[in-house]
Formats: sequence, structure tokens, C-alpha cells
Amino acid sequence: MDNLVEVENLVKYFPVKTGVFKRVSGWVKAVDGVSFNIKKRETLGLVGESGCGKTTTGRCIIRLIEPTSGKIMYNGEDLLTTTTERLLKLRKEMQIIFQDPFASLNPRMNVGRIIGEGLVIQKKYSKSEIQDRVIDLLKKVGLEVDHIKRYPHEFSGGQRQRIGIARALAVNAKFIVCDEPVSALDVSIQSQILNLLDELQDEFGLTYLFIAHDLSVVEHVSDRVAVMYLGKIVEIAYRDELYENPLHPYTKALLSAVPIPDPRVKTKRIILKGDVPSPVNVPPGCNFHTRCMYRKDICSKEIPTLKDMGNEHIVACHYAGKLKS
Repeated sequence: MDNLVEVENLVKYFPVKTGVFKRVSGWVKAVDGVSFNIKKRETLGLVGESGCGKTTTGRCIIRLIEPTSGKIMYNGEDLLTTTTERLLKLRKEMQIIFQDPFASLNPRMNVGRIIGEGLVIQKKYSKSEIQDRVIDLLKKVGLEVDHIKRYPHEFSGGQRQRIGIARALAVNAKFIVCDEPVSALDVSIQSQILNLLDELQDEFGLTYLFIAHDLSVVEHVSDRVAVMYLGKIVEIAYRDELYENPLHPYTKALLSAVPIPDPRVKTKRIILKGDVPSPVNVPPGCNFHTRCMYRKDICSKEIPTLKDMGNEHIVACHYAGKLKS
């Protein structure tokens, strides 16, 4: 299977400015050397604690945020070196579904204008063609035709997220960054949106980067899963492989916290000590060593590289495969 997206050593630092003159006194290392690929028609789940850099990574890939350095290949083209004119043409193929369905829709625009805005910007379609496209998309995402003239405040959270999905599909996107698209919704609505995304992927041949912190949601939608901690990828594997045989201590701790809906099944919870270090002052060596129960001297001195342990199971740990479960 060919790769649609390839990210290599992606870095994004934000300056910390202090004093009257706002001088740069440090850097927030939001994304620090991230590398992975996403195959065509695949869903790659990206998980980790809040503040680990998941959303920044997704937005850097489609250049809503400009990366500090790195390489982002989309269908064989480097998005960081391509011309502005070419990037504008590629943008219609790369869309995003935002986390907050309440803040991501313009309250002054009705649904027809929100969904059709991208088509208007392209200046290739007549008003009737745009309206027909909007009506067709409303039906596909489970909304009614008469919703076209309504405004965002007239809809529930789930309906607003459906509008956001239709907006992403309007310009015939091929790659969609799903930035925690169900985290702000009720559990009963979450399953409906996840099933809708799955159906649309099959119908339109979409490729997803699905960002989330809920591991049960990621298990439901992803083909492969990447685990992120403090700006770095620590483990990537196929979904079943990761959930059945996690190799990184951080992944083991995350999975131990997933609730099992059967009171007869007893699981051993791994409690991580301490807090997540500040991305302004990242620990030397392995980012995770300050909270790791298996740490050795080498962990605080050398940064572990991503190693393939077989079957595309990649992990960044000095003792990968040698740890007791």
C-alpha cells in the first residue's frame, strides 16, 4: 500500500517571550522530531495525554501552523518546499475536522454558506452547482435538506459536527485530520459520528489522521496507532498488535487505564508517578525516564531512537522487548 502522507523529523517550537521588550527566553518544544507515515485509505490514530503535541502535529501537516523544520510529503510532494500557488491547489485535498463543534462554525453564516464556502473560493462552480453539492452532502452526513438555511446555534453538538464533516468533504478532500472530533460530544452521539466517518471513508476512499486521547475510541476507528509523549512518538503499531502487545512503558500505562465493561475482569492498573515535565524544560535522554518504572542510567543520558521490532511495530525505548508486562 502506497503512503499518502510521510512525516520526517517534524519540529515545531513556540517562543517563550518575557519582559517589557518581549525577548525570547526559551522555547516550548511542542513537536520535537516526529516521524511517521499514513497509507492511502488508512486511519492512523494519534494518542497521548493532553499537551503532548497531537493537535500541533496535525495542524503542522496541513500547514495551518508553520513547522519549525522537518519534511512533510503529501502524495510525493514536499509541502514545505512547494510553491504558494501549488500549495493552494493541494489545500482542497487536505482538510480538518475541529474538536469543538461550537467554536469551529461561523455563527453569522447559515449551513449552506458554511459548507459551500470552499467551493465559492475555488471560483469553478455556479450557484446552482454549489447548492446541489451542499444538499447532497447534507444527506450523506445525516441532515435534512431544509437545514441549509439554518444557523449553527439551531443545532445540537452532534449535528454541528456533522456540518463540520460535510464542510471538509465539500472540496473533495482525500486526507482529513480529525482533531478529537468526538471528545466534546455525548457518548451516545460519539458512536454515531464514528460510524459516519467510517462509512464516508469507505465511500470516498478517505485517509484519516485521527487524533484522540480516548484509547477505546482509537481502537474502534484506527488501522494503526501512534502513541505520543511530550512532543515525540514513542510507539507505532497495527491496532491489534499495540493493544495486545504494547512494548513501551508509557503505552502499557495508558492501556492499563482503559476501563473494561465487565466487573468480573480484574486488571492491574499502572500508576505513573510524578507529573508530565514541561515542554519548555524537556528532560535529557528519554523524555519519559522521569516517570518510568524501568529506567536505568542510560535512559537519562541517551535519546532512544525508533526501532522496528517486526511487523511494523516501532518503539523508542532502550529496553524494548525486554520489559516484563
